[in-house]
Amino acid sequence: MGVACLMLVIASCLGMFQIITRFVLEQPAEWSEILIRLSLIWMVFMGIPMAFRQGAMVSVDVLYRWSSPRIKRVLDAVVCLAALALISVIIWWGWDYSLRGRVQSMAGLESLSMFWGYVAMPVGAMFSVLGIVANFLDPQRNELETAQ
Repeated sequence: MGVACLMLVIASCLGMFQIITRFVLEQPAEWSEILIRLSLIWMVFMGIPMAFRQGAMVSVDVLYRWSSPRIKRVLDAVVCLAALALISVIIWWGWDYSLRGRVQSMAGLESLSMFWGYVAMPVGAMFSVLGIVANFLDPQRNELETAQ
């Protein structure tokens, strides 16, 4: 979560820098926009594992609330396996996409490979696996407690 927060701070600072250079100095920094986009992508994929850890996975809340403790555990296992299946697809294809994109360069930052943008998917997904398994072993269900 710290990395996700850091990426948000970086995106915010770069956004302010971009506004100042574009509208105050009238000398736009072309490289700042791609770095904002890159930091936002990393922010999302580094924040997703925390959402999984807190139990914000797809589930059938009504079915869960009406079930016995034994059935709740079965539902936890089904949701965990479904989430792990989705995340494994993201890891597999995200890594493949990253490797294919390493020959591309970022517009505005020709010295930086697109690999660094695409690799956020498998890296975030690998951390998500830890969050999913941790939530299965020690369920927090924070989304059910705060649901309206």
